[in-house]
Amino acid sequence: MAELRAETPCAGLVPVRVAGLSLSEVAPGRMTSVAPYRGQERALSAALKSAHGMAWPAPGRMTGREGARAIWFGQRMALLVGPDPDPALAAHAALTDQSDGWAVLRLEGAGAREVLARLTPLDLRERVFEQGHTARSELAHMAASVTRMGGDAWQVMVFRSMTATLVHEVETAMRRVAARGIFP
Repeated sequence: MAELRAETPCAGLVPVRVAGLSLSEVAPGRMTSVAPYRGQERALSAALKSAHGMAWPAPGRMTGREGARAIWFGQRMALLVGPDPDPALAAHAALTDQSDGWAVLRLEGAGAREVLARLTPLDLRERVFEQGHTARSELAHMAASVTRMGGDAWQVMVFRSMTATLVHEVETAMRRVAARGIFP
């Protein structure tokens, strides 16, 4: 009889380390898409703040703290990352479990911005894409979410089925950046 075992999206693919750059998997906990019902945005934000200590994120932003974040995920949508959603949120929004659908990786180190700049059309300059900023965009021809977590730390999310491709593309870019010595 076959023996099945659960694996994370990045099992066996990471960590990857190249010249001070690191790509690793993040275990985000529960991930729930939150889409407010028409006219319920303010009530949802209040319920989110009461239940989880964070307000609804503005477009292109993230709210919350380590272990409990709300990441803007598109027009009238956010991704609640970390906690199980409080049942009170369901009165104001459609909630959908996304936990098994996404791979979440962290790219960090001097040169991380330059690595991502090779893969996405986003303007990642520090004065434009500050800590807490997030965007849904193309990354190496994949749909992705890119979030600046701090200084030289970035979170990248892609559909779980694209994990191996993402790791390959990021590792290749890491090696190219390291070879050119392109560091701030």
